[in-house]
Amino acid sequence: MTRPLASGSLAAWSIVFGSLSDPAFAQDADTDLAQKLSNPVASLISVPFQFNYDRGFGPDDGHRQILNIQPVIPISLNENWNVISRTILPVIWQDDIAGPSGSQFGLGDITQSFFFSPKEPTAGGIIWGAGPVFLLPTATDDLLGSGKFGLGPTAVVLKQEGSWTVGALANHIWSVAGDGDRRDVSSTFLQPFVSLTTPDAWTFTLNIESTYDWESDDWSVPLNFQVSKLVKFGEQPVSLTAGARYWATAPDNGPEGWGVRLAMTFLFPK
Repeated sequence: MTRPLASGSLAAWSIVFGSLSDPAFAQDADTDLAQKLSNPVASLISVPFQFNYDRGFGPDDGHRQILNIQPVIPISLNENWNVISRTILPVIWQDDIAGPSGSQFGLGDITQSFFFSPKEPTAGGIIWGAGPVFLLPTATDDLLGSGKFGLGPTAVVLKQEGSWTVGALANHIWSVAGDGDRRDVSSTFLQPFVSLTTPDAWTFTLNIESTYDWESDDWSVPLNFQVSKLVKFGEQPVSLTAGARYWATAPDNGPEGWGVRLAMTFLFPK
């Protein structure tokens, strides 16, 4: 479990040592901050901009680019509990993803999750959070979203020990309202993950972002490997990420082969 760096503690160290410019101290702080990013329910405000490129859709080798804007905002409920707001707002560019369907550009459906999570790890160092997830039909084109309002449960559980983080995130969404002419939504998302953060704030992550569509009985299973580095632009900490993804399985008209992931995450430690 990463240790918080409270402002009062920093002030005390500043008085004792004269400054916080010691490279070893700064490196430890950067490593702690980088490891917090591996915890989906960490008490850390972050704003990731995640770009994904996938290809191989349909018979015409369609392709899709998605920029996911994913603000994460922790809210303190009391001395023991936080609620973590996690939003995914996709901006999508795609071409021929449903046969010769042309190009579309615009917003996709928003996924909004709220995790109620203890501020401190539970017995055995387990960190967890659970709450509701909502699907909001904000897509600007029929081929960019479901046309449905959905909801369901979501949960995450993980353990951080030393430099390692191991855990899993899951949710299930059912459609409850929306366009009656569109297909219903019943979708399970499963994301096991493992990451290693080095003393110089590099993070190596492997995860599987699998989705099972209960309406069509289809799995979508991309395997993601990514490398992140915490850097600073002036006083602003930023995590830069590059990675590759391989589609182990997908629906008949889904993506195939290799894809690319790039991300820039702005961090706002308390």
